[in-house]
Amino acid sequence: MAVDLQTQIEQETSRRHFLKSSSLLGFGALTAGSLISDTQLSAGVQKKAAPEKNKLSLAAYSFHRYMKQSWPKPRPKKTPVTMNIMDFVRYCGELKLDGCELTSYYFPNPVSNDYLRQTKDLAGSLGLEVSGTAIGNDFCLPKGAARDAQLKMTRQWIDYSAALGAPVIRIFAGRVPKGGNEAEAIKMCQKGINESLKYAEQKGVSLALENHGGITSTPEQMMRIIDGVNKAPNFGINFDSGNFRTEDPYADLKKIAPLAINAQIKVEMGMRGKEVPADIPRIIKILKDAHYKNFIVLEYEAKEEPKEAIPGYINELRKLV
Repeated sequence: MAVDLQTQIEQETSRRHFLKSSSLLGFGALTAGSLISDTQLSAGVQKKAAPEKNKLSLAAYSFHRYMKQSWPKPRPKKTPVTMNIMDFVRYCGELKLDGCELTSYYFPNPVSNDYLRQTKDLAGSLGLEVSGTAIGNDFCLPKGAARDAQLKMTRQWIDYSAALGAPVIRIFAGRVPKGGNEAEAIKMCQKGINESLKYAEQKGVSLALENHGGITSTPEQMMRIIDGVNKAPNFGINFDSGNFRTEDPYADLKKIAPLAINAQIKVEMGMRGKEVPADIPRIIKILKDAHYKNFIVLEYEAKEEPKEAIPGYINELRKLV
């Protein structure tokens, strides 16, 4: 007998809560003698007794038009490069945020230990946590050199996330390769996540699968992927409020919210094929109703000048959370 989506999500949520509570000490023991901070642990274990006030962060992708992309490969820019990761961290400090989300694309390639240390130290000096990192991987690729490169990049960024003190890394699933089919793509994605989860667990980093088109375009697709992911306390969903292009994206966000371990808030929504202003209070309520306790990350992608628009949205989010 087929199980409906809501029942699937409720079962997965219940299983994850039990797994997290029963494996709390075990997860810490996997860090080879190192200590995991409360912030790091909270990515894998949402503390339901935590204060209702969520912390605020900003995604470096909000300034994508002004930053040089080096990962996974350089991309030509139409606008002058006027910012780098360090500039972004300073901007988050000016806004007096709780954290900053450091998108991998804008780090120098290769990344040096010195650069990671300097970035972490700068954030700390400004009272910021590194709330997370983000990569643009594709786990749907078939076996071969291209897939191996994606898995290697993921391990690299797990290492970098651990060095930065970031508790969670946003990952993608990918898209069906040319000539392939969705069932096989989901199978390969599950394998990629499971392989990466083992490595991430050793480093004390959680992996958050984003609803980012392709084979994660709907909650139903996401649950088909999750059904084949190993039961680990350091895995969940990256809730991206602007990425469902469905008839009722708010209803779909409500379905995935119970599994969220990271939340990115966009100021626009894809409704029936076109972008419309997002109902941000409604989105925050969805997260609160799901007892979400981790960082609220603004990821600004609208047309208005970021430095002019972002402070207003941050003020709105402060009031809401």
